[in-house]
Amino acid sequence: MIKDTKVSRRRLLKGSAMAAALAGTGTFFGPWTHTRVLAQGQKKPIKIGFTCDASGQYGDSGQDDLRGCRMAIDEFNAKGGVLGRKIEWITADTETNPATGSRIAERFITRDECGFLVGAVHSGVANAITQVAAKYGTIYLNTNSSAPSEAGENCNRVKFVWDGNGSNFATATVQAAINSVGKSWMLLTNDYVWGHSTSNATKALVEAAGGRIVDNLLVPQNTRDFTAYLLKIQQAKPDVVAAAIGGDDIKALRTQVAQLKLDGKPAWINNQQDWPDVWGAGADSLFGVFGTTWYHKLPLPGVADFVRKWQAANAGGPIPVPGNVSYNGYMATRELLRAIKRAGGTNNIKVIKELEGLKVSAADRMQHFDAYMDPVTHQMQQTIYLARRNAKPSDPTDLYEVISWIDAKAATDTAAAGKCKLAAYDQVPTFEL
Repeated sequence: MIKDTKVSRRRLLKGSAMAAALAGTGTFFGPWTHTRVLAQGQKKPIKIGFTCDASGQYGDSGQDDLRGCRMAIDEFNAKGGVLGRKIEWITADTETNPATGSRIAERFITRDECGFLVGAVHSGVANAITQVAAKYGTIYLNTNSSAPSEAGENCNRVKFVWDGNGSNFATATVQAAINSVGKSWMLLTNDYVWGHSTSNATKALVEAAGGRIVDNLLVPQNTRDFTAYLLKIQQAKPDVVAAAIGGDDIKALRTQVAQLKLDGKPAWINNQQDWPDVWGAGADSLFGVFGTTWYHKLPLPGVADFVRKWQAANAGGPIPVPGNVSYNGYMATRELLRAIKRAGGTNNIKVIKELEGLKVSAADRMQHFDAYMDPVTHQMQQTIYLARRNAKPSDPTDLYEVISWIDAKAATDTAAAGKCKLAAYDQVPTFEL
């Protein structure tokens, strides 16, 4: 049970609110001021707020993220929870909108008494949630937004990033593309934080490898007609187009590239492709080389069993097999619950330190190489895969042909550490639920 006296000591109370709380003459409407009366011997549940899009540009991916997160919780609850405590969860549609994400994060923490926040695809939404989480010291797991800025200038002591970022994927592709295709590149960039930071990382890598950027075309979010941009690409005739376009936008882009028969030349590097976007658009429009962190056909121990369990948990859903988004949601939630167990409770500083020291074997991650949490940037360093459309699928879900993979060290975003400044532990508001 949470004691109100512990709440009143939090650093968040200032001025008259602090005086009123200490004197017992005022009411503080901050986090965790209300307690529930539990049955004798019953332990307070651990409550997680899932900040997942259900609409907007990343609505499909947000809901696939949630499927993986829920699966991890169901597995723990089937075995008695964590430290004898059941895990409860709530979710709300963050709408692919930073203002909505911020509002929901505030509500989850201050009104719904969530001790942890999990979920994001849009990097602007993730950064907005981070600001709220940092204010309260609430641990936040950014499961699927992949802007390099999330582990760079927008990193935070309370936030942990679980996806590969745009720099990781560009590192895996740029040098090989310059050597095998050519040095003349164009960038096609979604006009928000993920697009900008991904294209900036690509530009730096291209120029360092001896290539040149002939143009960077900025594409507003929710664009559905790419004709003008594709005509510019036709006229410029670059060797390579590096696209940082996501969500529903990439579905529209792929269809129009195929219609104009631009999917063969120039060469396309599409950074990361999220499985819900690929499945939703169909294989016919899939083109170019792209990155991912996981694929349901990887010939590795545990993959087939994971797919079966996921299908059983999500029978009748809109997507028949798990992809990288659901995988990231599952892995992030699983490792959070494991960290709570190792910490012996929910003290946020203890759990943060457990996550910072995280190392996961390749077998446990169902990837080719071991993974680890970078304690400097709070980004999960993991195997990066490159793939293309599978011309000879083994079944209707076998859309990818994985053509290469590299370990975390070879794909590291080397610029992130210099940009990331984590607050000292004693500067983080502390609590224990």
